[in-house]
Amino acid sequence: MSSKTLTITPDIARYLTQVGIRDHPVLSELRALMEDFPGGRMQISPEQGAFMQMLVKMNGTRKGIEIGTFTGYSALATALAMPEEGHLTCLDVSEEWTNIAREHWQKAGVSEKITLKIQPALDSLVEMQDQKETFDWVFIDADKENHLNYYERCLELLKPGGLVLVDNSLWGGSVVNPQDEEARAIDACNRFVQQDDRVDMVLLPVGDGLMMARKR
Repeated sequence: MSSKTLTITPDIARYLTQVGIRDHPVLSELRALMEDFPGGRMQISPEQGAFMQMLVKMNGTRKGIEIGTFTGYSALATALAMPEEGHLTCLDVSEEWTNIAREHWQKAGVSEKITLKIQPALDSLVEMQDQKETFDWVFIDADKENHLNYYERCLELLKPGGLVLVDNSLWGGSVVNPQDEEARAIDACNRFVQQDDRVDMVLLPVGDGLMMARKR
């Protein structure tokens, strides 16, 4: 037993991938593609993807939003875990990266579950305000300066009991003593959520830090 979280060494990380998840072949293929890909480090870890899939199933998620899709790994993991009637709306600004996402969603047979909107996410969220309290799930993994803006907009869209997850909430540990604009924005979002009485919350050392909040 331990009162502290284990340090994840490269050997433990490999063990987690080998033993800690049940992998889908297209997720594995997309991870391999990203190993030498420019910006590939932006992809979430395999154990984070599996953890999110577990949450999707436990929460009974049928309608979700993803902000920041990159090459589609987290969206693919989420869509695979959703029931057949589930639907995920993905918001991104890059046609280049999301073309890779579309290819792999098609290959995995989940493209019908996903709608991709290519424009600034805040614009899309404004357009979605007629769907207040109809979503079960939000995953935020985009420009860090807007994390708090995304959180506020999405909280309005979530049903009571819905989950919002904010990625990169530890930002390599830099939030402890934030020195740049991104780290300060992430720290501000973390502290806001920690004090937000509209939600239950926990900040977990999964991947690069995962803030999880449940709307009351």
